[in-house]
Amino acid sequence: MSYAYIALHIEANLARLTLNRPDVHNAFDDRMITELLDALDVVANHAEIRLLVLASNGKNFSAGADLAWMRAMASKNYADNCADAAQLSLLMQRLDELPQPTIALVRGAAFGGAVGLLACCDIVLAEASASFCLSEVKIGLIPAVISPYVMRAMGHRQARRYMLSAERFSAETALAIGLVHELTADLDGRLEQLQQLLVANSPAAVKAAKRLALAIDQQPLNDATRQHTVTEIAQIRVSAEGQEGLTAFLEKRTPAWIKG
Repeated sequence: MSYAYIALHIEANLARLTLNRPDVHNAFDDRMITELLDALDVVANHAEIRLLVLASNGKNFSAGADLAWMRAMASKNYADNCADAAQLSLLMQRLDELPQPTIALVRGAAFGGAVGLLACCDIVLAEASASFCLSEVKIGLIPAVISPYVMRAMGHRQARRYMLSAERFSAETALAIGLVHELTADLDGRLEQLQQLLVANSPAAVKAAKRLALAIDQQPLNDATRQHTVTEIAQIRVSAEGQEGLTAFLEKRTPAWIKG
């Protein structure tokens, strides 16, 4: 698929997915959602990719939904709007469940649905000047599709406040409430450091750890949850990379997945 609104660059074990509509502050519409879904499918099925970076071109990360797109959807019926929203929901799910770790780099503003994209990433780095807003109620809408991910990232109390007030909040606030993991003046430099950390880990174990985190999130601490964790650790211990990792540790050598 050829991309008009995004760019996907794959080099060695790193994929960089860039929102590329700087003239409209990387606002997204149905075309961008389709392109993002295609790119995520490429990454998910690429055996060599160990990390996905979600970035943006231009001054702002993303202004959220494109105004022309919203205007067009307002003229369509309920069924059309359900189908349209389902695509955005699928995008959030695919990003959230991508097998590889994901790191988002935030410059400028991240509004509306863009906050949902960030909430679906494993690590979010932002510049101190970045700003955020769940702006939907200002124009008579609600952040419905992104709400499960945003509430998980920010917590119920904080998400509820910003969903209702639609006030802009700072990068410092985003850090304090859990939407952002780190503030840095050097996004690419910090990205390189994290990339080195992540690719030094077992590829299979990283994917399994991500699946585990998603599977037990908000699950009750009961016999089924405990059995799930027992099964997961047993499976990884007897796997090829689990055996290699333990053996390399005991033999004080570099594991085979680290090439060098």
